[in-house]
Amino acid sequence: MTVILRAEALNKSFGGVRAVNGCSFTLREGSVTGLIGPNGAGKSTAIDLLSGFQRPDSGSAFLDGVPLIGKAPHDISRLGLIRTFQSPREWASLSVLDNLLLAMREYGRESIWRGVLRPVREAPQRVRAREILDRFGLGSLINAPAGTLSGGQKRLLEFARIAAAGPRLLILDEPMGGVNPVLGERIHQAIGDFVAHGSTVVVVEHNLRFIEETCDEVIVMSLGAVIAQGPYAALRNDPQVVDAYLGEVQDHV
Repeated sequence: MTVILRAEALNKSFGGVRAVNGCSFTLREGSVTGLIGPNGAGKSTAIDLLSGFQRPDSGSAFLDGVPLIGKAPHDISRLGLIRTFQSPREWASLSVLDNLLLAMREYGRESIWRGVLRPVREAPQRVRAREILDRFGLGSLINAPAGTLSGGQKRLLEFARIAAAGPRLLILDEPMGGVNPVLGERIHQAIGDFVAHGSTVVVVEHNLRFIEETCDEVIVMSLGAVIAQGPYAALRNDPQVVDAYLGEVQDHV
């Protein structure tokens, strides 16, 4: 399959701490890849470097051959790389539908303030917004204030807002945090929905059962570097991976 993202020898230090140390990996287009490792492995810093929220000390990264390093986060998102954060973000006082309509204006490059001051009334946009919300199981909640949703529902609303942009590459930072098992299954389905609509997905997650059930392959980081990449079933028996991470959480696998 075609390589959509290539990270090459990324390095990032904070004072005397090397958070990312020669990090290199590739992502296949249309795949779901898990990014795992113990706390302090460098996962969060690595995705910050790819998405423009931090700049590496050295190294390079390319999305479809286009350099990412040195670009601002909003420019990287316009190239098609969108990432989430550990806590879902929403306009709490607005309805679920209005949250998505405003996101559609944002991704359409229209001023967000114009979207607030002049609500969307165009029928085609409302129809598309409802279709997207139905895809993510939120069709019955379109009039609910977004702030009243559960943690899992807020995550699904965030997914719906991202879907409006049609991302080429989506990085999900701990999507299962604070999510109950029922909505966890819905998030699993939502990731498959992104792939079905043309996205490549990276899942940064500590829930290894979710990783095993959701991802085509896994990247394992330790001490800022990638120590293994491949199918989860194969990596379970890799001594280096077990020593660095899986041995710490084997009871939860």
